[in-house]
Formats: sequence, C-alpha cells, structure tokens
Amino acid sequence: MWTTLKNAWKIPDLRKKLLYTLGMLLVYRLLCFVPTPGIDIATVQSKVAGLDLLNFMSMMTGSSLAEFNIMAMGITPYINASIIMQLLTVAIPKLEELQKTGEEGQKKIAQYTRYVTVGLGFVQAVALSMGLGASQDATFLSYATIGFCLAAGTALAMWIGECITENGIGNGVSLLIFAGIIANLAQYVSAAVYTLFAGAGLANIWKYLAVIALTMLLTVAVVYVDRAERRIPIQYAKRMVGRKMYGGQSTHIPLRINASGVLPLIFASAIMQFPSTILAFFPSSAASKWWTANVSYMSWGYQVIFALLIIGFSFFYSSITFNPGEISRNVQSNGGMIPGIRQGKPTADFIARISKRITLFGALFLAVLATIPTLIGATAGLSLPFAASSLLIAVSVALETTRQLESQMTMRHYKGFLK
Repeated sequence: MWTTLKNAWKIPDLRKKLLYTLGMLLVYRLLCFVPTPGIDIATVQSKVAGLDLLNFMSMMTGSSLAEFNIMAMGITPYINASIIMQLLTVAIPKLEELQKTGEEGQKKIAQYTRYVTVGLGFVQAVALSMGLGASQDATFLSYATIGFCLAAGTALAMWIGECITENGIGNGVSLLIFAGIIANLAQYVSAAVYTLFAGAGLANIWKYLAVIALTMLLTVAVVYVDRAERRIPIQYAKRMVGRKMYGGQSTHIPLRINASGVLPLIFASAIMQFPSTILAFFPSSAASKWWTANVSYMSWGYQVIFALLIIGFSFFYSSITFNPGEISRNVQSNGGMIPGIRQGKPTADFIARISKRITLFGALFLAVLATIPTLIGATAGLSLPFAASSLLIAVSVALETTRQLESQMTMRHYKGFLK
C-alpha cells in the first residue's frame, strides 16, 4: 500500500487528487470542532456514555455526537435517505421509470435524495436533542435552532462526500466514516498509553495485549475475505473470420466473496437507529423503556436483529447489482460457455446458484464479524476501541481506496506499482 501511494505521488494528476481528498477530509474534521449553540454538553456526554447505541454512533462520527457539535449527525441521515429512495424506487413506478431514463434520471433521484437527507437530518437532530435533554432552555425555538444547525452540518458532510467522490480518490461517504473511526482510534490509543504508563494500567496490560491480538486477527480475516473470489471457468469456441482464427482461449468470471463490501453493515447500522430515533420523542413511554432495557447495543437481542439485517441487505444488494441472465447472454453472444453447462438458461441458473452460495457465505461472515467480537468484549470485560463493524468498515474502505488508486494508475500505463 505504501509503495502504491509513493508511486501515485509521482503522477501530477493523482497527486492533485490525493491532496484534494486529504484537504476535504481535513475540512470535515475541523468542522467537527464547531459547537452547536444552546447545548448542555455535560448532560449530553453523561447520557451518551450511558447508552451503548449512542456511544456506538459517537464512535462512528469521531466522538462528534458526544460533543454534539454541528457534525453530530455525521453522514447517517444521507445513508438513511439513500435506503429510503432505493426502496421507494422499487415501490413507486414513476421513480422506477425515472431511474431507467439514464444519467438525467439518476441526477434527479440524487437531487431528491439530498432533499430527503436534509429533512431527515432535521427530524433526527430534534429527536436526539429532545431525548438527551441537550438544550439548555428546552424551548421550541432552542430545539429548532439545534435541528437547523445539525441539519446544516449533515448537508455539509454530504457535500464534502460528493466532492471527494467526483474530484478525489475513493468513495467520499465511506471515507468520511473512515475518518471518524480513525479519529476515535487515535483518541483511544493516546488514552490507553497514558493509563498504561500512569501506573494503574500496568496490572491490566493483558487486556491491551488481548485487544491488539483481536484487532490483528480481525484485520487479517477482513483482508483475506475481501480479496477472495470464486472463479467460474469460461471456454470460448474457435471461429474463422476471413483467413484468421479467433477464440479458443480459456478465461473465467470472477465473483467476489464479499461483493457488497461495507454497505450491508452501514445500512444495517442506519436502520437500527430508526426505532431509537422515533422513541426518543416519547422517552417516558412503555415502548421506549422496553427498547432501552431489552435492545441495548451490547444485548443479544440487538446483535441478533443486527445480524439478520446484515444478511438481508447482503442478498438485497446482490439482487440489484448482479444479473446472472445478462452475464449468460454476454457469454453466449461472444461464443463462450461454462464447461459441462449448456448455454442459455442453464448457464444463468448455474451462475445464480453460485452467486447465492457465496453471498450467503459473505453475509454470514459479515454478521459473525460484526456481532461475535462485540459480545465477547461485553462478556469478558474488554474495552474495545471500536466495534468489529467499525474495523470492517475501516479496513474495507482502505482496501477499496487502494484498489481505485491502483486502477487509476493502470489507466495511465504507469509501471512499477506492483513491485
């Protein structure tokens, strides 16, 4: 990875994109220190520390939620709005037609998504501030001011993410989440070093060693599965064109084990915030008390629902991005076939069957990786610097960004980045 960055730095165009990406991430992190007016910080920090779900949300935003600054909501409303628009596109025929019109239709849907993001960000901000008792005055005008400030912060984060995607390297939204996770990790490391060498932490050094070992094990597992792929062999028949013979070579169709990447985790995390956001409007209701008591972040109930959502979103993402019938037609039109499988529908069924199997494996891997270490940390008393899902997001985003950088270097016919 470092060799790739070093070689990319030598190309002026890529160097500009890298500097632009780093600059926009720096702007985002600086905005995370802009306070929201009228906030009772002490009350917010005490309540966030006592609620595991809010503590997880704060971890994803680089402790912005605990400070309740203008970036407290982060990019979460944009993710929720994207999910809503994807579901509405399937349910509403006009949106489905708009999506099929090409680039102009995609621009319209993206514009609608931005509007939904701002509105949803305002609603979530007001709900959280009311639920946490964040306002010093607790008046309508105070809550409205907080809602507008946090919605503006969400709009800024969305704009920064889109700018990075268009003009920089990597996916902007994923990189913003990555920046929040890394910022929180840096705070944990500095606090751990201080505690370790202050004297009292030396007796518990085994806990820090266990955290390091678990982190390394998870990182290796994420890299291994992220790079793994299932290769379906394809044999092309020989054919004569004039006096020349074409075809006859063998190739393969690569199917990634974890083709959905971090999206199922991000979507599942976003969906799990909906009930708590709605119930925050009714903090004294029986439903709110039951949810807080039985579906906390460290509870088995939360982790089971979280795992099922991850598996569901993995299959949903695979169904909308992978079309076995189209792949079968492309292979057949080019004179290819899978050895032992007839062309046409049998080929499509074979590819679909393989896709379902590897999607199931990838979904189970994501679910186990996101839930089991959290439960182990809760039962063993280990204070992890991040959830397993945060580590998966960070490692996957780093690998995906590196791949995009390498592909751009390949497009420029630059040699040497594989050495």
